[in-house]
Amino acid sequence: MHLDLTNRVVVVTGAGRGIGRTIAARFAADGARVVALDLAFDAGTPTDAEPPGAGPAVEQVVCDVVDPDSVQRAVGTVVERHGTIDVLVNNAGINVEGQVADLSWERWRRCMDVNAGGVFLVSQAVAEVMKRAGRGRILNAASFAAIVPSVGSAAYAASKAAVVQLTRVMASELGPWDITVNAYAPGMVPTAMNGFAEMEPAAQDRLLDTLSLRRWESADDVADLLMFLASDAASYITGTLIDVSGGKLATQIPSRAHEAARRSRPSAP
Repeated sequence: MHLDLTNRVVVVTGAGRGIGRTIAARFAADGARVVALDLAFDAGTPTDAEPPGAGPAVEQVVCDVVDPDSVQRAVGTVVERHGTIDVLVNNAGINVEGQVADLSWERWRRCMDVNAGGVFLVSQAVAEVMKRAGRGRILNAASFAAIVPSVGSAAYAASKAAVVQLTRVMASELGPWDITVNAYAPGMVPTAMNGFAEMEPAAQDRLLDTLSLRRWESADDVADLLMFLASDAASYITGTLIDVSGGKLATQIPSRAHEAARRSRPSAP
Protein backbone atom coordinates (compact mmCIF):
# COMPACT_ATOMS: atom_id res chain seq x y z
CA MET A 1 0.00 0.00 0.00
CA HIS A 2 1.43 3.37 -1.03
CA LEU A 3 0.66 6.29 1.26
CA ASP A 4 0.82 9.35 -0.95
CA LEU A 5 1.16 12.47 1.20
CA THR A 6 2.67 14.62 -1.54
CA ASN A 7 2.00 18.33 -1.00
CA ARG A 8 -0.17 17.75 2.06
CA VAL A 9 0.33 20.60 4.51
CA VAL A 10 1.36 19.00 7.81
CA VAL A 11 1.78 20.88 11.08
CA VAL A 12 3.69 19.16 13.91
CA THR A 13 3.83 20.77 17.36
CA GLY A 14 6.82 20.32 19.64
CA ALA A 15 8.91 19.42 16.61
CA GLY A 16 12.19 21.01 17.60
CA ARG A 17 13.66 17.74 18.85
CA GLY A 18 12.90 14.19 19.89
CA ILE A 19 9.91 12.31 18.55
CA GLY A 20 8.41 15.44 17.02
CA ARG A 21 11.52 16.09 15.00
CA THR A 22 11.42 12.57 13.56
CA ILE A 23 7.70 12.82 12.77
CA ALA A 24 8.26 16.09 10.90
CA ALA A 25 11.22 14.68 8.97
CA ARG A 26 9.31 11.55 7.94
CA PHE A 27 6.35 13.50 6.58
CA ALA A 28 8.72 15.82 4.70
CA ALA A 29 10.58 12.86 3.21
CA ASP A 30 7.25 11.57 1.85
CA GLY A 31 6.64 14.81 -0.02
CA ALA A 32 4.50 16.70 2.47
CA ARG A 33 4.95 20.40 3.14
CA VAL A 34 5.82 20.33 6.83
CA VAL A 35 5.75 23.16 9.34
CA ALA A 36 7.32 22.53 12.74
CA LEU A 37 5.92 24.52 15.65
CA ASP A 38 8.04 24.92 18.77
CA LEU A 39 8.60 27.56 21.43
CA ALA A 40 12.34 26.83 21.34
CA PHE A 41 12.67 28.38 17.88
CA ASP A 42 12.25 31.80 19.48
CA ALA A 43 14.67 31.30 22.35
CA GLY A 44 17.77 30.48 20.34
CA THR A 45 17.72 27.02 21.88
CA PRO A 46 19.57 24.46 19.73
CA THR A 47 17.07 22.28 17.85
CA ASP A 48 17.23 19.64 15.18
CA ALA A 49 13.91 20.15 13.40
CA GLU A 50 15.45 19.82 9.97
CA PRO A 51 16.32 16.34 8.69
CA PRO A 52 20.05 15.61 8.48
CA GLY A 53 21.95 15.55 5.24
CA ALA A 54 20.22 16.54 2.03
CA GLY A 55 16.70 15.70 3.19
CA PRO A 56 13.72 17.97 2.61
CA ALA A 57 13.59 21.11 4.71
CA VAL A 58 11.06 21.51 7.50
CA GLU A 59 9.79 25.05 8.05
CA GLN A 60 10.08 26.41 11.57
CA VAL A 61 7.46 28.64 13.19
CA VAL A 62 7.57 29.89 16.76
CA CYS A 63 4.61 28.75 18.82
CA ASP A 64 3.80 28.43 22.51
CA VAL A 65 0.94 25.92 22.59
CA VAL A 66 -0.39 27.23 25.92
CA ASP A 67 -0.70 30.81 24.65
CA PRO A 68 -3.88 31.38 22.59
CA ASP A 69 -2.43 34.41 20.81
CA SER A 70 0.76 32.57 19.92
CA VAL A 71 -1.26 29.65 18.57
CA GLN A 72 -3.45 31.91 16.43
CA ARG A 73 -0.39 33.70 15.03
CA ALA A 74 1.34 30.42 14.18
CA VAL A 75 -1.71 28.93 12.49
CA GLY A 76 -2.24 32.19 10.59
CA THR A 77 1.36 32.07 9.38
CA VAL A 78 0.95 28.53 8.08
CA VAL A 79 -2.26 29.37 6.25
CA GLU A 80 -0.71 32.53 4.79
CA ARG A 81 2.20 30.51 3.41
CA HIS A 82 0.35 27.39 2.27
CA GLY A 83 -3.34 28.23 2.01
CA THR A 84 -4.59 25.44 4.23
CA ILE A 85 -3.67 22.75 6.77
CA ASP A 86 -4.34 19.12 5.91
CA VAL A 87 -2.81 17.34 8.90
CA LEU A 88 -2.18 18.41 12.48
CA VAL A 89 0.02 16.33 14.76
CA ASN A 90 -0.34 17.49 18.36
CA ASN A 91 2.98 16.10 19.57
CA ALA A 92 4.04 18.79 22.07
CA GLY A 93 4.13 17.58 25.66
CA ILE A 94 6.03 17.54 28.93
CA ASN A 95 6.52 15.00 31.69
CA VAL A 96 5.87 15.92 35.31
CA GLU A 97 6.65 13.29 37.95
CA GLY A 98 5.69 13.22 41.59
CA GLN A 99 3.32 11.43 43.92
CA VAL A 100 0.04 13.18 44.64
CA ALA A 101 1.02 14.01 48.23
CA ASP A 102 4.12 15.86 47.05
CA LEU A 103 3.00 17.35 43.75
CA SER A 104 2.70 21.13 43.71
CA TRP A 105 -0.32 22.82 42.19
CA GLU A 106 1.94 24.78 39.84
CA ARG A 107 3.54 21.62 38.41
CA TRP A 108 0.13 19.92 38.08
CA ARG A 109 -1.29 22.90 36.22
CA ARG A 110 1.74 23.19 33.93
CA CYS A 111 1.41 19.54 32.91
CA MET A 112 -2.31 19.85 32.23
CA ASP A 113 -1.86 23.16 30.40
CA VAL A 114 0.77 21.84 27.98
CA ASN A 115 -0.40 18.27 27.43
CA ALA A 116 -4.17 18.76 27.35
CA GLY A 117 -4.56 22.53 26.98
CA GLY A 118 -2.11 22.68 24.09
CA VAL A 119 -4.02 20.01 22.19
CA PHE A 120 -7.24 21.93 22.79
CA LEU A 121 -5.90 25.32 21.67
CA VAL A 122 -4.07 24.17 18.54
CA SER A 123 -6.87 21.83 17.48
CA GLN A 124 -9.45 24.59 17.96
CA ALA A 125 -7.50 26.96 15.71
CA VAL A 126 -6.67 24.39 13.04
CA ALA A 127 -10.18 22.92 12.98
CA GLU A 128 -11.54 26.19 11.61
CA VAL A 129 -9.09 25.96 8.72
CA MET A 130 -10.00 22.34 8.05
CA LYS A 131 -13.73 23.08 8.16
CA ARG A 132 -13.30 25.57 5.32
CA ALA A 133 -11.50 22.89 3.32
CA GLY A 134 -14.08 20.23 4.14
CA ARG A 135 -11.47 17.67 5.20
CA GLY A 136 -8.56 17.09 7.54
CA ARG A 137 -6.69 14.87 9.96
CA ILE A 138 -5.94 15.65 13.61
CA LEU A 139 -3.59 13.27 15.44
CA ASN A 140 -3.12 13.69 19.19
CA ALA A 141 -0.25 12.35 21.29
CA ALA A 142 -1.62 10.42 24.24
CA SER A 143 0.54 7.86 26.02
CA PHE A 144 0.47 4.34 27.36
CA ALA A 145 0.13 6.13 30.71
CA ALA A 146 -3.44 6.93 29.66
CA ILE A 147 -4.10 3.17 29.53
CA VAL A 148 -2.09 1.97 32.55
CA PRO A 149 -0.58 4.75 34.71
CA SER A 150 2.48 4.43 36.92
CA VAL A 151 3.08 5.44 40.51
CA GLY A 152 4.27 9.04 40.48
CA SER A 153 2.61 9.84 37.14
CA ALA A 154 -0.63 11.41 38.38
CA ALA A 155 -0.28 14.68 36.48
CA TYR A 156 1.11 13.13 33.30
CA ALA A 157 -1.35 10.23 33.18
CA ALA A 158 -4.32 12.45 33.92
CA SER A 159 -3.31 14.91 31.19
CA LYS A 160 -2.94 12.14 28.62
CA ALA A 161 -6.25 10.54 29.62
CA ALA A 162 -7.82 13.96 29.05
CA VAL A 163 -6.33 13.98 25.54
CA VAL A 164 -8.03 10.66 24.79
CA GLN A 165 -11.47 11.92 25.80
CA LEU A 166 -10.95 15.23 24.02
CA THR A 167 -10.06 13.24 20.90
CA ARG A 168 -13.30 11.28 21.05
CA VAL A 169 -15.43 14.39 21.45
CA MET A 170 -13.66 16.23 18.62
CA ALA A 171 -14.04 13.22 16.32
CA SER A 172 -17.82 13.44 16.54
CA GLU A 173 -18.00 17.23 16.50
CA LEU A 174 -15.77 17.50 13.41
CA GLY A 175 -17.10 14.45 11.58
CA PRO A 176 -19.64 16.49 9.57
CA TRP A 177 -16.69 18.21 7.84
CA ASP A 178 -14.92 14.91 7.04
CA ILE A 179 -12.25 15.68 9.63
CA THR A 180 -10.95 12.62 11.45
CA VAL A 181 -9.46 12.86 14.93
CA ASN A 182 -7.43 10.08 16.52
CA ALA A 183 -5.07 9.64 19.46
CA TYR A 184 -2.00 7.45 19.65
CA ALA A 185 -0.31 5.91 22.68
CA PRO A 186 3.44 5.38 22.38
CA GLY A 187 5.12 3.20 24.97
CA MET A 188 8.82 3.52 25.69
CA VAL A 189 10.78 5.63 23.24
CA PRO A 190 14.17 6.56 24.71
CA THR A 191 14.40 10.35 24.78
CA ALA A 192 16.25 13.01 26.74
CA MET A 193 13.03 13.50 28.72
CA ASN A 194 12.82 9.93 30.07
CA GLY A 195 16.45 8.77 29.97
CA PHE A 196 15.51 5.12 29.35
CA ALA A 197 18.64 4.34 27.34
CA GLU A 198 20.92 5.75 30.06
CA MET A 199 19.51 3.59 32.85
CA GLU A 200 21.49 0.80 34.44
CA PRO A 201 21.13 -2.53 32.56
CA ALA A 202 19.04 -4.07 35.33
CA ALA A 203 16.61 -1.14 35.25
CA GLN A 204 16.37 -1.35 31.47
CA ASP A 205 15.64 -5.07 31.70
CA ARG A 206 12.77 -4.47 34.12
CA LEU A 207 11.17 -2.09 31.66
CA LEU A 208 11.83 -4.23 28.58
CA ASP A 209 10.30 -7.22 30.36
CA THR A 210 6.91 -5.49 30.18
CA LEU A 211 6.93 -5.53 26.35
CA SER A 212 5.60 -8.22 24.03
CA LEU A 213 8.12 -6.97 21.45
CA ARG A 214 11.13 -6.79 23.73
CA ARG A 215 12.96 -3.78 22.33
CA TRP A 216 12.89 -0.06 22.81
CA GLU A 217 10.40 1.73 20.62
CA SER A 218 11.80 4.15 18.05
CA ALA A 219 10.39 7.47 16.96
CA ASP A 220 10.06 5.94 13.50
CA ASP A 221 7.64 3.35 14.91
CA VAL A 222 5.40 6.23 15.96
CA ALA A 223 5.85 8.06 12.66
CA ASP A 224 4.86 4.96 10.68
CA LEU A 225 1.47 4.92 12.41
CA LEU A 226 0.91 8.65 11.98
CA MET A 227 1.68 8.60 8.28
CA PHE A 228 -0.93 5.88 7.82
CA LEU A 229 -3.53 7.76 9.89
CA ALA A 230 -2.84 10.92 7.88
CA SER A 231 -3.34 9.14 4.57
CA ASP A 232 -6.47 8.44 2.54
CA ALA A 233 -6.16 4.80 3.55
CA ALA A 234 -7.32 5.75 7.06
CA SER A 235 -10.31 7.85 6.00
CA TYR A 236 -12.80 5.75 8.02
CA ILE A 237 -10.81 5.64 11.27
CA THR A 238 -11.77 8.28 13.80
CA GLY A 239 -12.38 8.75 17.52
CA THR A 240 -10.00 6.04 18.59
CA LEU A 241 -6.88 5.56 20.69
CA ILE A 242 -4.30 3.39 18.95
CA ASP A 243 -1.77 1.63 21.16
CA VAL A 244 1.68 1.74 19.56
CA SER A 245 3.60 0.46 22.57
CA GLY A 246 4.97 -2.87 21.33
CA GLY A 247 2.35 -4.82 23.27
CA LYS A 248 3.24 -3.35 26.65
CA LEU A 249 1.48 -5.38 29.35
CA ALA A 250 -0.64 -7.12 26.72
CA THR A 251 -0.27 -10.03 29.13
CA GLN A 252 0.71 -9.95 32.78
CA ILE A 253 4.29 -11.15 32.28
CA PRO A 254 5.16 -11.00 28.56
CA SER A 255 8.82 -11.72 29.35
CA ARG A 256 7.89 -15.38 29.91
CA ALA A 257 7.36 -15.82 26.17
CA HIS A 258 10.84 -14.48 25.43
CA GLU A 259 12.37 -16.76 28.08
CA ALA A 260 10.57 -19.76 26.58
CA ALA A 261 11.65 -18.79 23.07
CA ARG A 262 15.30 -18.60 24.15
CA ARG A 263 15.09 -22.07 25.68
CA SER A 264 13.49 -23.52 22.55
CA ARG A 265 16.13 -22.24 20.13
CA PRO A 266 18.99 -24.62 19.39
CA SER A 267 22.30 -23.60 20.91
CA ALA A 268 24.98 -22.31 18.57
CA PRO A 269 27.62 -24.93 17.74
